[in-house]
Amino acid sequence: MRSIFYTILLLPFILIGQDQEDIQLANEYFQQGELEKSRIMYEELVDNPYNIPLIASNYLSLLKSTSDFKTAEKFLKTAIKNFPSNLQFEANLLGLYSELQDNDKVKSHADDLLDSYSNNPFQLSMMAQHLASEQLYDLSIKFFEKSRKIRNDEAAHALEMASIYRMKNDKSKMIEEYLNYAAKSSNRMNYVKNLLQSILQEEEDLGELESTLIRKMQRDPDTDLYGELLIWVELQRKNFYGAFIQSRAIDKRNDKPGDRTMSIGRIALDNKAWDDAIDIFEYVAKQYKNSRNYSYARKLWIEAKEEKIKNTFPIDKEEIRSLSSEYYQLYQELSPAHTALEALRSKALLHAFYLDEIDSASFYLTKLVSQPRASRSLVSKAKLDLGDIYLLKGIHWEATLLYSQVEKAHKSHQLGYDAKLRNARLHYFTGNFSLAKGHLDILKTNTTREISNDAISLGMLITDNTALDTTDQVMQEFASVELLIFQNKKFEAKQRLLKMLENYEHHSISDEIYWLLSKLELEFGETQNALNYLDNILTTYSYDILADDAAFKKAEIYDFQVKDVEQAKELYQQFMTEYPGSLYAAEARKRFRQLRGDFVN
Repeated sequence: MRSIFYTILLLPFILIGQDQEDIQLANEYFQQGELEKSRIMYEELVDNPYNIPLIASNYLSLLKSTSDFKTAEKFLKTAIKNFPSNLQFEANLLGLYSELQDNDKVKSHADDLLDSYSNNPFQLSMMAQHLASEQLYDLSIKFFEKSRKIRNDEAAHALEMASIYRMKNDKSKMIEEYLNYAAKSSNRMNYVKNLLQSILQEEEDLGELESTLIRKMQRDPDTDLYGELLIWVELQRKNFYGAFIQSRAIDKRNDKPGDRTMSIGRIALDNKAWDDAIDIFEYVAKQYKNSRNYSYARKLWIEAKEEKIKNTFPIDKEEIRSLSSEYYQLYQELSPAHTALEALRSKALLHAFYLDEIDSASFYLTKLVSQPRASRSLVSKAKLDLGDIYLLKGIHWEATLLYSQVEKAHKSHQLGYDAKLRNARLHYFTGNFSLAKGHLDILKTNTTREISNDAISLGMLITDNTALDTTDQVMQEFASVELLIFQNKKFEAKQRLLKMLENYEHHSISDEIYWLLSKLELEFGETQNALNYLDNILTTYSYDILADDAAFKKAEIYDFQVKDVEQAKELYQQFMTEYPGSLYAAEARKRFRQLRGDFVN
């Protein structure tokens, strides 16, 4: 009797074991397209209820592909009867009715399921997911909403519903769901921003988000979430002033002295939006004069004006002198605070490199170095500046001594690498190319990207133009011209470069000469002359290393100096075709899309 009992108990498992090979063979037939063979086997296997989950997917696909919808419906009802907890079969049945366009059956069965699971949010949400896999998006949303209502949580299933709305291309409701998700916790903000940045590719999409945010702000004006996202919207558009308006409101609402506004100002400054940065820092400096942000806002306000002046050619010396006075006023007002000492250094550099007042620059930097309140790094920066001033004066030994002091004091740090690069540049200027290359080879690796790139660039210049010249005469002449430019003797440098073109017309240095001449002419405000020299590079040296630099700079000149949008667009597009592997390719693509009016992430 006991043996009979165990036989009955083990019978299903024995049968399943026997069917495994048949199931595998039937599935192989199906995958190979031998549908008749697979169907015969499936119809035998389906008699054993335990086989249903193992053959359901392929068998159902087979029945649909042969339009045998009646058998498919019967099979699914059998599956539901035997496996009532497997909600996938319920979704499959609704999918079948939908495929048959039997809307009455879809509605009736879906309503029955909603009633059946009305008190079980887990089943509702699982059913919603299965319905989404059947592409029954509207039904899926309906089940998610029912689950959300029972949970009494407006953010429940927000990400899942947002994904469904995205598949439906309903961006308005998709945005609503992402905002529902973000509203639940401030920690979700960055995740939502990253999602939106990858999804919202057109300006109209961004406009939809903006409209939704404004509507939500009007209903809930005390929530920072929507204001922060509006800031993000404006930053995507590079509309820094619009971002400033929102950040200003957030600071006022939270009784902060311009904290959020300062961050927008720094972003504008980094993006070379000088006018916006000036307005933003001016606002903070005037609005929060007695706050912790005042001194830094004042300094950045002047710095933003400085960047605008230094990038407007030809540079107006009177405006530089006005900046120098502003820095000194800040120094007198805030001394001996760190910001004041930084302002003093900025003033000194204007005297040295823009006003040709080297003695004044030396005086202020020496004063800074002797300040007991100055930080170690600021003193080292001032020493590097003093080294540059000795180089301006032609006192090379004193310059290299100061550079070496800083390099020794800051080994394996940014300042130390900077000092070594300046020493290399000094040896280059003075024609000691082998010593310069020794420094540059060290700097090519294990340094910051900027210093590494500068080291590689200068090293290649030396190597390319001394390989066939045993006397290094031409390279020494060129290096001495670069020293003149560094010393702000730019008109003399121009004449020397023109003379070199006459003397060394076919030398490999010619493209470098054209490149320097184009930069000088641009600073002199002679835009057309600058373009002509760039064209010389592109015509005669299209195969050389400076070709992509020249092509990109030409496009930038039409973009920012000439302000010829159509010509700039054409040049950027041409650049992307001819120099797809250039370091400038990504920026060229970005500027082209911006000029065309695209929304650019």
